[in-house]
Amino acid sequence: MNAEVLNRVREIASDVLQADVTPESSAETIGSWDSVQHLNLVMALEEEYGFQFSPEEMDQARTVGDFAQLVSARHGA
Repeated sequence: MNAEVLNRVREIASDVLQADVTPESSAETIGSWDSVQHLNLVMALEEEYGFQFSPEEMDQARTVGDFAQLVSARHGA
């Protein structure tokens, strides 16, 4: 995974969730991460990187690191 992508995904997640996040951060570790915030995070990442996640990708992304891996794979980084 690209470190630049991970750092940017962490920045976006931190902004959306209004919390300090690590690659391991998840809905279980961040109180503000509910289903609405999950969708807000998805939309913010889609806007940043210019593509849409599939429903399966949205469902399987459980941590900030998962999102960074998906973005790296889709973004060609």
